[in-house]
Amino acid sequence: MAADTSAPRARTPRLRTRPWILTYHSVSDPTEDPYGITVSADRLDEQLTWLRRRGLTGVGVAALLRARAAGKGGLVGLTFDDGYADFLDEALPVLLAHGCSATVFVLPGRPGGSNTWDPLGPRRPLLTEEGIRTVAAAGMEVGSHGMLHRDLTALSDEELREETHGSRDALHRLVREAPSGFCYPYGTADRRVVESVREAGYAYGCALVPGSLAGPLALPRTHVSHADRGARLRAKEIRHRLRNRSVGATGPGDAG
Repeated sequence: MAADTSAPRARTPRLRTRPWILTYHSVSDPTEDPYGITVSADRLDEQLTWLRRRGLTGVGVAALLRARAAGKGGLVGLTFDDGYADFLDEALPVLLAHGCSATVFVLPGRPGGSNTWDPLGPRRPLLTEEGIRTVAAAGMEVGSHGMLHRDLTALSDEELREETHGSRDALHRLVREAPSGFCYPYGTADRRVVESVREAGYAYGCALVPGSLAGPLALPRTHVSHADRGARLRAKEIRHRLRNRSVGATGPGDAG
């Protein structure tokens, strides 16, 4: 029998941990920041530089998940919650300078509004509808953060459907493409909320520490603050790996 001279079938590596996804919010002056959710543009630049030196490129979550499905590492997810207007002037130029993309989770029910859900302030303007379209045109992924930034676990079924299904329909009309991802306001969800996100047609969901709900519709993320520099980022990366191990193996240095 003739020897098989065909090329060996390539093996798709299985990645060891759930994807590492970083959570940002506002990119502006962090001086008055009671919730620790603001980084300056200079600090964002420093953080992205640290990632690149470790061989990691920041991308939106949908792109990250597609790359992982193909066995590709070397990527980290970048997400910006709430859809602050400062993304366009402060975050976007830094991302583009580093060859990065990101997912911006916006609130289609509050176009041009502000973060009134934060009782301690300060008030920060949100993207207008035109701003959201500009984000999409710049190559960023636009995802849903619900309509109004409400605790979804406390809503009636009808209200929950508006936040999940309604926000997806609104963004589809706005940017001419249905969003793939949903981000749970306050990072919290329960099984009823996750099921509503699934029924709405989202491919993935982002939480913070989803616990037993962890999976494609409740991906864990790592909060990033202005205080995070090299040593703190490295500690957070290690903590993510320890908390989110999954079956499979791959080579060293994979974080995506």
